[in-house]
Amino acid sequence: MQDPFFFGYGSLVNRATHGYRDAVRARISGWRRVWRHTPLRPVAYLTAEPAPGVTLDGLIAAVPGGDWTALDQREYAYDRHAVGKVVDHGLAARIDVHVYAIPAGLAEPPDIRHPILLSYLDTVVQGYLREFGPAGAEAFFATTEGWDAPVLNDRAAPRYPRAQMLDAAERDAVDAGLKARGVRQFLPG
Repeated sequence: MQDPFFFGYGSLVNRATHGYRDAVRARISGWRRVWRHTPLRPVAYLTAEPAPGVTLDGLIAAVPGGDWTALDQREYAYDRHAVGKVVDHGLAARIDVHVYAIPAGLAEPPDIRHPILLSYLDTVVQGYLREFGPAGAEAFFATTEGWDAPVLNDRAAPRYPRAQMLDAAERDAVDAGLKARGVRQFLPG
């Protein structure tokens, strides 16, 4: 039996945040990426929502032995959805693919009490830059909804547990993407 796969569209695109080897680029159809928060977490983060006609770039990787325990713990505020038929991955075999998404009844728009962490966004964009280049990072910004959310600038003391160090060009790409969307940042206080 072949291992199942996950489709990552946020921090899972950044290979430095996980140990799943042999990840490959993929595209999912019929889902959109959006900023949301839930009562299960104190900050906003990315989720996927069904959206006919929309496609997202990301990564897929096998979950060895179908042991979802570690990944389910990491993604504890999400439900896992089977989406294999809507994922274009370029692998020769037909595979079982799942995507994580916040349960519909628990998803709320971000607000000042539940902001986007800049350290999380930095990590996500770094992944897109490394996998898809500058055009891929720009596509991430363009295909993500909810940029009216406040962003907590925690770069000096990252709150995101898998935060990555960015080089100057990567930081500039994040800052330019936010500026282009008129996103407001505030410092922790």
